[in-house]
Amino acid sequence: MQLVFDFPPMPRYSLDNFVVCGGNRAAWHFTRQLVAGDGTENLLYLYGPPGSGKTHLLAAAGEMLAAGAGKPAPWISFRTIDDIYRGDYGAERVSRLGEHFREAPALLMDDIHLIPDSESLRVEVWQIFNDFYNSGKKVMVTGLFPPKELPNLDGHLISRLLWGLVAHVDITDDGSRRMILSKLAEDRQVLLPHDVADYLLTVVRRDVPSLREALERINRQALAEGRKITLRLAREVLGRP
Repeated sequence: MQLVFDFPPMPRYSLDNFVVCGGNRAAWHFTRQLVAGDGTENLLYLYGPPGSGKTHLLAAAGEMLAAGAGKPAPWISFRTIDDIYRGDYGAERVSRLGEHFREAPALLMDDIHLIPDSESLRVEVWQIFNDFYNSGKKVMVTGLFPPKELPNLDGHLISRLLWGLVAHVDITDDGSRRMILSKLAEDRQVLLPHDVADYLLTVVRRDVPSLREALERINRQALAEGRKITLRLAREVLGRP
């Protein structure tokens, strides 16, 4: 069997390798507007199901804003907020969130629907949001739900999110998923037959990570065994009829 090495064909997150389709075109366009640097748009909120590309756009925006500012643009996900707080959300003299974003050129927050139900943390988020927004710095936030349906958030922050650009991200239609599969295969220089693509659209979950993982599993097996990617191989690898 051949050894298989990973050589990412492109940086993981960029606006150039983001697959633009009907369900995410507005989100991609608004992200480009946000990072344009002309100051006309400083606030963007993206919402949609897991795996739809929100984090990709957030991280891509961070890379571009960091390059423009000549300094890192850190971002946080409330999925892993305990990496900062370790479960201790009590009021402190110094905001841990504020320290995390100190001197950052932009405020980038992912998965805000997962913010813990903590009054002191809500105050910190509201304060740092105001600090960045009022200073004219870029603010980009993502979540699972529209602003008015976000849990555990201060009503003032929900209203403020509606002041900026808001876009829904959804790639669950087959046309969008087919475009994504084609781009994933193209980036990896993989020849993906139409029947294999149709099979993946039938048996794989409707999100980018699942499509990517399935394609990479099939490609690894094809390389390791010196075989072409076929419907038979795909079924063997995924174990689905």
